[in-house]
Amino acid sequence: MSGDVSGDAEWSNPVSVLQRWQDAGAIWRVLVRRANSVTVGLYQCDGGEEVDRITSADPAVLRFLGARDSSEG
Repeated sequence: MSGDVSGDAEWSNPVSVLQRWQDAGAIWRVLVRRANSVTVGLYQCDGGEEVDRITSADPAVLRFLGARDSSEG
């Protein structure tokens, strides 16, 4: 699985990936936030081990995340 959403069909809709991850009870956390891009870590349900990352400049991802730093709380 690749967190580089640019070429992998499974990652072609990063908002869906983040939503599915969250709905499954797993955790995502914003690792790096820039004006026009973001890197999000995907973690196991207990918040322990990082499983993968998504880096995206997609405006839909930035809107989905808003000011949130994680899916927790």
